[in-house]
Amino acid sequence: MKVATAVIDTKALRHNFAVVRRHAPNAKVLAVLKANGYGHNQVEVAKALGQADAFAVARLNEALALRAAGIRQPLVMLEGCFNASDLPVMASEGVQAVFHTQAQLEMLRSVVMPGPISAWIKVDSGMHRIGLAPAEVPAYLDALLATGKVAPPVGLISHFACADEKGHPLNQQQIDQFLPLASHWQGPVSMAASAAILSLPQAHFDWVRPGLMLYGASPMAGESAAHYQLKPAMRLVSSLISVKRHKAGEPVGYGATWRAPQDTVIGVVAMGYGDGYPRHAKSGTPLFVGGRKVPLVGRVSMDMVTVDLGPNAKDQVGDEVELWGSEVPVEEVAECAGTISYELLCNIAQRVRYEFV
Repeated sequence: MKVATAVIDTKALRHNFAVVRRHAPNAKVLAVLKANGYGHNQVEVAKALGQADAFAVARLNEALALRAAGIRQPLVMLEGCFNASDLPVMASEGVQAVFHTQAQLEMLRSVVMPGPISAWIKVDSGMHRIGLAPAEVPAYLDALLATGKVAPPVGLISHFACADEKGHPLNQQQIDQFLPLASHWQGPVSMAASAAILSLPQAHFDWVRPGLMLYGASPMAGESAAHYQLKPAMRLVSSLISVKRHKAGEPVGYGATWRAPQDTVIGVVAMGYGDGYPRHAKSGTPLFVGGRKVPLVGRVSMDMVTVDLGPNAKDQVGDEVELWGSEVPVEEVAECAGTISYELLCNIAQRVRYEFV
């Protein structure tokens, strides 16, 4: 009996990479592998996407794990260094740094480097999270190069706040803030992550940074992955471990929050918030079993969820259940849980078993 298993389709990963190439044929691809490849296993994703020009991570341990696994493409740490001691390791391992604060510049000045590090400067074009103000960038670039510890050319990078919303006025405002620098920059330029790859071709520049779309989920508000020919790369599956008759009016689960409106059959699935399934998924959240969608009923437990199989159900213990994947889009589950697909994919728990097909 299969319980709590993430089945990763490497062919779907490659298909989604081809969708990126179709949308941005003139840009290089920096495939984003942070958060363990959005819960898909970063090493296996990197192996499947050998055609990527480079990979992006968020933490140094992620980069070092990729190097230990034999991944040789350039790596980019999107938030740059967190400690001065990171920088010599990054330079030795061919990990590029994104610089966005004066503190990081001081870290670089303070350390002895084994050789020059490749670098990007993050500019805050309007998201107001991390990054230098556009007016600060020229002097910062001069200071970065003056250390003698950076290999030119230096890249320029920014990020959209609202690219998932087509027509949002901030999108064009950010492009307008970024362009005066980008138009005469002497190194590589990058602005577009998944949503902007699909919706803002004028922001593709030299490098695009696909994340969520590589994994087959839609980065666009209100639009499905299928609309963009994206295929889910993960099927989160488990099995029924109990099937029993249930009388009308009887409750199910903690808090007795749901009661059966009629005599029915209740199935119990070996999957819960201890596996990464969202605890706040509400009754009615779809799961797929026996060729049909059935609703979750009652509260999600640590190790189990309950589903209403219907009064005429013929399902049996051991039958496979899809929590999300090809039949139940992860976006649909996320909406029912009041969250986003990014969070669900990244929250796959350590005890979940992986299969790669």
